[in-house]
Formats: sequence, structure tokens, C-alpha cells
Amino acid sequence: MKSLKSTMLITLIILATLAIGGYIFLQQPVFGLNPADARLERISQSPNYRDGAFQNIAPTAMMREGASYIAMMSDFLNKPATNEPPRPIPTVRTSLTSLPDDTPSLVWFGHSSYLIKSKGVTILVDPVLSGSASPIGYFGRSFPGSDAYSADDMPAIDMLVLSHDHYDHLDYQTITRLIPKVKRFYTALGVGAHLERWGVPADRIVEFDWWETQAVADSIRLTSTPARHFSGRGLTRGKTFWTSFVLDLHGYRLFLGGDSGYDEQFAKIGATYGPFDLAILECGQYGRDWPNIHMFPEEVVKAGQDLKAKTVLPVHWSKFALAYHPWNEPIQRFTERARAVGLPVTTPRIGEPVVLGVAYPTEVWWNF
Repeated sequence: MKSLKSTMLITLIILATLAIGGYIFLQQPVFGLNPADARLERISQSPNYRDGAFQNIAPTAMMREGASYIAMMSDFLNKPATNEPPRPIPTVRTSLTSLPDDTPSLVWFGHSSYLIKSKGVTILVDPVLSGSASPIGYFGRSFPGSDAYSADDMPAIDMLVLSHDHYDHLDYQTITRLIPKVKRFYTALGVGAHLERWGVPADRIVEFDWWETQAVADSIRLTSTPARHFSGRGLTRGKTFWTSFVLDLHGYRLFLGGDSGYDEQFAKIGATYGPFDLAILECGQYGRDWPNIHMFPEEVVKAGQDLKAKTVLPVHWSKFALAYHPWNEPIQRFTERARAVGLPVTTPRIGEPVVLGVAYPTEVWWNF
């Protein structure tokens, strides 16, 4: 009996130690902060916030019905060798301070990070430039060669746009290094709580609910539009929002897609705001077990058509292996389908400029 009691006591001590350790670990700044006080009061008024969490418009299960967690773990432990590139990603070195900007120019940094410059205004979107897409640096490492640009390479930023708070879109190390360079941050409801904890002054943060719009400057307007996804940096989901954006920029219209599964909202956005001069859409990190929250490549083509996009730039690939497909499968499947339906696309290398109305790189550089 004494031995049993001793075993139970030791077990309880171990469990308590693990719980306390886990709690302390989750208090690190990298995990951000859930909204509270006035920010939470504003969130509670959103029609998209119900039962203590943000909701998608269409019912959206994170996992498909019948998905097996054991099978998913097996997939994770047995990723194919093609999940990562066999040699470094080729990149182009471009001066970000001297980009041509008579018309909007864009430089992609891999995954969903890119910079836009137009008539002296610089916009940075979802920058993850620290070499990792996770709260623990040795997980979610970037592909060799893909870190051609760092936070130190970024020029002064007029607008830093953030679609949601997942680690592959909102990076603590990158944001804290960029704060002195950024005039204002634009993001979805609740994400400002993370930014404030990291040192961003509240008066430099603008948070949007879907369909809200703001005239940022002369000839620049930013509008939040729906996306089909989720959020969360710790153990809870849905405390902050996720969004796509319509960017009206000096007479051009761009769609900044963030992360989204496919649904009818793309057609609604296209009917309301299309056509778009350029649609930047996530294309990668999909899987059969999570079909609702990331698009398959063929769905990306359909979304581009729904948006009435004149050209589509596929992103969310070529830097991190966050799913189990071959690293270059997304772009191969996307371009094949786009070609079949006649959808214009641009496929730059990391760092290679896209200049609206002037230069749309299309070289096939990923077949290795």
C-alpha cells in the first residue's frame, strides 16, 4: 500500500511539474497575447465572433471526417525525400530601395512574404524572415537558399500588412526587428494584442473586421475580405481573426490572399471588387486531411478565375515544408491547370521583381 501511495504521489508530482512547465513555456513572448479589455469588447461586437471564437462563413472542420491522427503521425514521420528540395533554392538579389515604382513592383521572399513598392510607398506583407516558421527555431526550418533576404534588408515600411497570426505569417523575431522601420501595421481583429506585447505602440496598429475598409492615403485604400481559415499561436483557436485584403494602390487593384480554403467567397469578392490586376494566392501546404483550410493547386486556379484576376502570383510554397507533398508539386500542378484554362500567371524566383504592366516572370525554374 505504501508503495502504491508513493507511486501515485510521484506521478502527481511529475504531472504537476509538466503542467507548470508547460504554462511557463507558453508565457514566452513568441506566443503573443490573447485580446482583452477594449480590444476584446470590439471583437465581441463582430458578427463573425460567436461562442467565444471567430467563425468562418461556411462550416469549416479543421480535419476531414474520418481523418486518422495515427495515419497523420505516420505521414509526418515518413515524409518523402522530395518534401524538401535536393539543392538550394535559386534566388535573385534585388535592391529593395531602388525598385522601379512608377507602377507597383513586387518582390517575393518565399512562402507568403512579399514587398510592394509604388510611387514612393512601401508595403510589406506577412514577413517571415528569421529562417523558421515555428515558435521553436529548430522546427519548421526554411529550405537552404531561401533566406536570401532578412529583416535587415528591408527598407523603411509605410504599411506592414498581416493576414493572421500563424507562425508562417506572423513571426516574432522578424516583427520585433522591423518595428523601428514601420510606420503602421494593418491586420485582422485581435492580432494587435500580439503586436502590442512585442512593443508596437497601439496608435500604430489598425485592425479590421471583414468588409471594413480604410483610406490609407491618397490613392491607397485597404479593405478586409473573407478568408476560410483559422488562427491561434498557443493552445486555443479563434481568439484572433484571419483575413484577405483588397489593396487599391495608385489606380491598380491587388488581392492579398493570406491563407484560405476554397469556397464561394472568392466569387463574391470578385463580383464586388474585381477585376484584379494581380491576385496573390496561397498555393501549397495542402493535404487530404485538411481540405477546408488550404486550397489544392487546381482550386487556386479556380479562385483566380472567381476573382477575375488578370494575373495570379502563387505563393505559400518554396520556403517551408509544412505539409507532406513534394516541395515543387504545388507550382507544377498549378501551372499545368492554369495553362489548360488560359489563366495568366507569374512565377518569379525569390527576389525577382514583378512589375505590373511591365514584367511578369514566367520561367520554369523549379524542376530539380
